[in-house]
Amino acid sequence: MRKVAVQFGGVLGILAAGGLVVLGSPSRALAQEPVRTDVGDIDATTGIDVFPKKRPYSPWAGRNFPMRPLFGDTHLHTALSFDAGAGGARIGPREAYRFAKGEEITASSGQPVKLSRPLDFLVIADHSDNLGFFSDFLAGKPEILQNKEAKVWYEKIQNGQGAEAAYDIVMSFSQGKFPKDIYYGPGLPAYRSTWQSIIDAAEEANDPRRFTALMGYEWTSLAKGNNLHRNVIFRDNGDKVGMIEPFTTQPPLGSNDPRDLWKWLANYEDKTGGQALAIAHNGNLSNGTMFPIVESFTGKPIDREYAEQRARWEVLYETTQMKGDGETHPLLSPNDEFASFERWDKGNLDLSEKKTPDMLQYEYSRSAFQTGLKLETTLGVNPYKFGLVGSTDSHTGLSTADDDNFWGKITANEPNPTRAEHPFMQNKALGLAITGWEQTASGYAAVWAQENTRASIFDAMKRRETYATTGPRMAVRFFGGFDFEEADAKGRSPAIAGYTKGVPMGGDIGPATDGKAPTFLVAALKDPIGANLDRYQIIKGWIDAQGAVHEKVYDVAWSDDRKPGTDGKLPSVGNTVDVANATWTNTIGASELIAYWKDPEFDPAQKAFYYGRVIEIPTPRWTAYDAKYFGVKMAPEVRMETTERAYTSPIWYNPS
Repeated sequence: MRKVAVQFGGVLGILAAGGLVVLGSPSRALAQEPVRTDVGDIDATTGIDVFPKKRPYSPWAGRNFPMRPLFGDTHLHTALSFDAGAGGARIGPREAYRFAKGEEITASSGQPVKLSRPLDFLVIADHSDNLGFFSDFLAGKPEILQNKEAKVWYEKIQNGQGAEAAYDIVMSFSQGKFPKDIYYGPGLPAYRSTWQSIIDAAEEANDPRRFTALMGYEWTSLAKGNNLHRNVIFRDNGDKVGMIEPFTTQPPLGSNDPRDLWKWLANYEDKTGGQALAIAHNGNLSNGTMFPIVESFTGKPIDREYAEQRARWEVLYETTQMKGDGETHPLLSPNDEFASFERWDKGNLDLSEKKTPDMLQYEYSRSAFQTGLKLETTLGVNPYKFGLVGSTDSHTGLSTADDDNFWGKITANEPNPTRAEHPFMQNKALGLAITGWEQTASGYAAVWAQENTRASIFDAMKRRETYATTGPRMAVRFFGGFDFEEADAKGRSPAIAGYTKGVPMGGDIGPATDGKAPTFLVAALKDPIGANLDRYQIIKGWIDAQGAVHEKVYDVAWSDDRKPGTDGKLPSVGNTVDVANATWTNTIGASELIAYWKDPEFDPAQKAFYYGRVIEIPTPRWTAYDAKYFGVKMAPEVRMETTERAYTSPIWYNPS
């Protein structure tokens, strides 16, 4: 593309397709000879004549950057998922979309349920393996009941032994003993019919600029009980998505190896001309295999091809959801006072193996960012250069992430007096157990898209302009560059300075020139019906000249005129939670936080990443709401308060 220097309004720019990009001082341009093209001589004078000397009176005129975040769920299961159906879910895709749009429906447990506010988008990500089997089984489909084992399971359900039957079915599948003649997989009419019904439901629900139904599914790799699941999301409409069937983990058509999933994604794009991406989740249940330096499938160090393919296809990571938070861990971040948040760190996904401390560094997003910097120095590619989202992973057909409206992981965990005390999962032989109260009311994906459409949301995901929230719908901005200044944080439109002078979350900056250090513009606005904000932090990670990785947490904006102590720590914001009545007051904290920050310890030779974390004031946890509503007393170890939060996608600094 040819670029032509012009002078306009005292600022040097580059005239190129798509508009004018601001670069710097005009002095050198004025001395240049005019550039001759087939439209005549283009010089400083003609540039002044063509382009306005000042921006429009309306600050929003001519702006095409995203104006507000869109909130949604990229990870919801319905009755069509094998395990969700076995767990009691009876809500299908159409009902799930109606609920996400704000309608009141009846949950599978028979209770009325409704969101406080509609979502902006939803991905129904039902499991690809055995997709649609359980709903057909419950309906007594003759082709299924011809199998002897299926007949026994069905009779148990009819005789009031449904829980036992569901357990037998799920265990037979997880142990590789599920009857092959009734397995639902690609190429079979029943599987194809189910997949088409999911496509049809999404097309019906999609309402461009009001509500977006993105199509997708979950690929559920579970090698030796270690979670390597990915949610596949498509940019496309049903005409392209309908040309394929989901990739499964069952051979010969499927595989547990992520490399094979990436090949499938490439084949999808080659075949259809469409676009897709994959979002991994729950590294905390992978027992050290989610963000490896040595591949678990080959036993060899990851190579450049692995790094390139993972960086291409996995541009996002789901860092918070119902099965625990995945930002960091106290053993990884001992100086981070907010690191011990909603931890699931006892074992792998099915609790078949205990967790050991050496596994943790390969399980959490912050340590993955650090590992990525190290791998980039040897491979030339950072495989873990991903943005962040949250989602629910609900298996009820209900996307609920609010503590005062929490409907649990599966139907058995929908509101009832004993759900907090009932074991969610256990392995008595190893002495491992996860109790019902340990489920997390989290999370949602926030996307800065220009409009509420499939294409716009997907494109924002691809450029990583996203953030994760544990449930509250706070608006969070994070910009990085080298030219921000204090005045940029004093206006009412930080995004104008943010997009003009720097890059948004998910972007890249560098190299540093003229002795400049990275500067950041941060802003957060509370959820309108939620809690006030405690603080906005920037987490920095970097790699030094010896190849060692480091991290540091900086408080950059906070409420209530507090001052850091001699140890540099910011005092607590306080606590207004009334646990007995499951309420709090917004008499502490701030409704918004905006600040400018310059890295005080910057070394221009060191690769680094920065991301934002916004912390709310303490509020009641879902267990407090349950205790109040049902009049029950929780066990002493049950957490009754929480500090909701948001995590932005990083901005990376590269000296080269």
